Amino acid sequence: MTSQPGPDDRDLADAAAGPRRLPAGFGPRRLSPDDLDEAYAVYAADEVADAGTLAIEREDVEADWARSSFDLAEDAIGIAAADGRLVAAAEVTRHGTSAEGAVLPAVRGLGLGSWLLAWTERRARALGSSTLGQTVPEGSSADALLTSHGYRIGHTAWVLELPEGRAVPERPLPDGHHLVTGGSAERERAAYDLIETAFGEWAGREPETYEDWRATTVDRPGSRPWQLRLVEDATGRAVGAAFTILDAQGCGYVHQVAVERAHRGRGLAQALLADAFRRARERGATRSELSTDSRTGALGLYEKVGMEVTQTWVHRSRVL
Repeated sequence: MTSQPGPDDRDLADAAAGPRRLPAGFGPRRLSPDDLDEAYAVYAADEVADAGTLAIEREDVEADWARSSFDLAEDAIGIAAADGRLVAAAEVTRHGTSAEGAVLPAVRGLGLGSWLLAWTERRARALGSSTLGQTVPEGSSADALLTSHGYRIGHTAWVLELPEGRAVPERPLPDGHHLVTGGSAERERAAYDLIETAFGEWAGREPETYEDWRATTVDRPGSRPWQLRLVEDATGRAVGAAFTILDAQGCGYVHQVAVERAHRGRGLAQALLADAFRRARERGATRSELSTDSRTGALGLYEKVGMEVTQTWVHRSRVL
């Protein structure tokens, strides 16, 4: 899909002209929902080149674009080649504090990544943010680009895998506690409240609204009730929750897992993990993954149950 410039695209022309110019043959392009497939192709090719593997799915991009806090026309930008093909894209999220960008490997080294980075900083400032960060594979070209522009490591993140054929040991729940499946508005809201409270303990994390959480979990394209599981106590109150994604590559990815602070250290997280991995395998998963970072202090827990680190990512940020 190629956009032709018009009166409302004057800011795009200004952006293309400076302060950092795009090379000849490339131009900025507003993104619309019709660009989903092209944008996904860019993000996927970039991830394979930098991380060495493909984890992102089309549904991930579609869910991110569906968040109520995200204005696709204003918070995202593309770069098109002379023939109209989308070759690079970037977006700014979480009230201007977070960004991500991608450039097709075939057109790297031309300054497109630097242009996107400058665009994300301008957009972050327009949203009122004083800092901006990106999470990228350690040692990648994106990592080098951010480093060269003054971005410093804030925290480290790891992707862990439960290898094929290995199982997480079952952990009995404390007396009076039981696992239940989502599927009702009450349980979905309870899971969000618990997860948001637990994740809110991380330093520097921006709060997430219920609507944004739903877009990337229970309302994610293809989502089914089995993917959300909760631990309830004897009163029926949720004290733990996990959401699992079964991707097209046969991976059961635990997108989120959290336990209420007062109930930690009792085996609830391990019980949720064992349950999530087992249920994903019952539906065709051959392996399981999750990610964690240095803010959570949970790396040791996952390694203790047999998971292995397969990727290291770094979150770099700078004051604008």
